[in-house]
Amino acid sequence: MPPFDFKEFLPTVPLQPGVYLMKSRAGEVLYVGKARELRKRLSSYARIDQAQHGKTAMLLSQVRLIETIVTNTEKEALILESSLIKQHRPKYNVILRDDKSYPLLKVTVQEEWPRLVMTRRRVKDGARYFGPFSSPSAMWETIRYLNSLFPLRRCKEKSLRPKSRPCLNHQMGRCLAPCADKVSREEYQELVKNVLLVLEGKNQELVKELSRKMALASAELRFEEAAQLRDRIVSLNKTLEKQQVVAAHGRDQDVLGFVRQDASVAVALLFIRKGVIIGQQAFFLAEPVGSDPEVLTEVLSRFYGEEGRYLPQEILLPFAGTDDPLLAEWLSEEKGSAVAIACPQRGDRVRLLEMAETNAQQVLAAKKSKQASWQVLAEGLQKAFGLARLPERIECLDISNLGGKQAVGSLVCFAGGEMAKDRYRHYAIHTVEGPDDYAMMGEVLARRFAKGLAQGDMPDLFLVDGGKGQLGVAMHALAELGIPGGVELAGIAKEKAEEGEKLYRPGRKNPLILDRHSPVLLYLMRIRDEAHRYGITIHRRLRGKESLTSALEKIPGVGKGRKELLLRELGSMQRIAQASEAELGAVAGIGPALAAQIWEHLHGGEK
Repeated sequence: MPPFDFKEFLPTVPLQPGVYLMKSRAGEVLYVGKARELRKRLSSYARIDQAQHGKTAMLLSQVRLIETIVTNTEKEALILESSLIKQHRPKYNVILRDDKSYPLLKVTVQEEWPRLVMTRRRVKDGARYFGPFSSPSAMWETIRYLNSLFPLRRCKEKSLRPKSRPCLNHQMGRCLAPCADKVSREEYQELVKNVLLVLEGKNQELVKELSRKMALASAELRFEEAAQLRDRIVSLNKTLEKQQVVAAHGRDQDVLGFVRQDASVAVALLFIRKGVIIGQQAFFLAEPVGSDPEVLTEVLSRFYGEEGRYLPQEILLPFAGTDDPLLAEWLSEEKGSAVAIACPQRGDRVRLLEMAETNAQQVLAAKKSKQASWQVLAEGLQKAFGLARLPERIECLDISNLGGKQAVGSLVCFAGGEMAKDRYRHYAIHTVEGPDDYAMMGEVLARRFAKGLAQGDMPDLFLVDGGKGQLGVAMHALAELGIPGGVELAGIAKEKAEEGEKLYRPGRKNPLILDRHSPVLLYLMRIRDEAHRYGITIHRRLRGKESLTSALEKIPGVGKGRKELLLRELGSMQRIAQASEAELGAVAGIGPALAAQIWEHLHGGEK
């Protein structure tokens, strides 16, 4: 019987659409759901068979409070549910995490002189986005290809600052130099239009248009221009030969593959644009709560609910979800035109679903293989260190400073053998002055362990970079909190004079020395090196910020007030450094003369 008293609670719940939030004793939101009729949906939880619903039963065992929010319509409930999940990120909801961050191509059509750039975030800024590209190398190949055919500007400024002479890219034939007035607005926009046609998969239309222009240029004896157009046509035709056309209709489709094995689910989404597969995105869900139709619906809500997500004309599913008509209505409103959700039973669209399912099966097989490898590695680590349980989550701390200044503690986390970057943290040092690494480590560890103790969020193994001294600091931090032995600790000391890496454990006098090629040792070294890398990255960012701050303060006429104005308007020191004179001058209280002085000072007079 779940600890939450449904019998007393259910009569107070209305038979109306709405959203419910399941909370723990500490007030943490564990799960957010929506329902057409709240009372009926919540009553189903009271009938859960714990033996058959392991993850759901685990959720209910932690629930101590359920809050409900009544809405006017089920669609309002769907939108509110999506918003609340983004806000709280409950651990029992489907949170789509991918092993990779797939890149996108962005054409900045909102700018006066558009650029083609790579990005990993799709935002509503007026630009055109294409992708995601499952292969970064293929994406960079596409950029190089388009730059060679249609040389748009490559400078980073959103608005161009006129120059007396163009940069090196123009001299190498890689840019038409709009900054130096070497190309007309009409000619440049024509190139932008051609780039968009290629990215939209309309190569054949572009080839026809370029062929027409080549014939016209040849007839008018503009042979150099005709030769350039000919070369572009040849290149585009080669690209057309490589494209895998999977649908003749030319519509934009997303095709979803769904495979379950035991409690785990793998999902693969194929992106088809104008009948051509341009990429895919895959997700592994360890133990999602709910039936397959419920999980499918939640996947769709989470994926397409992301801000700026491209919405195709049609979404193909292997089976019906719980809210397909409702989702289609919501997504159609977001897109501004019809988005159809279909479960085809025959024809070419079934073949696309089979292809997506094959991709989902590969994701599941790869994940299972990775889990099996991790199990062997974790057991080896448990045996080597004599741990009471498998070290599923390992954290490691690195202290970075420059002569005791700009000190920062950088903590990395590995879960299931992989980097868990959402758990990375960096700590500013507040109580230590001067180069005292032990004291700095003690401060950071005390803060990390105190918070972990309060929230019940401790790693299975905490790795410190160093030997007995650093390990002693970690042991002291735990003892001060009254939890000695509450976390398994280990130290890893760098190799000295070919002695090999040394591993230290509490209560062990001599270090543990593993074989140089031991998978356990290599894994621990990987974690330690990642902590170093993360620490150096954070430290460089701090140094760069301080350097730019100092540079600003040295400019005559820029005091504390104007520095704050610049930060408030432009957002960051980095953005100030990247801003053009026009952008600097547009900030209230700066003006054109001071803007030119600031730009000149920050850029050292470069032209």
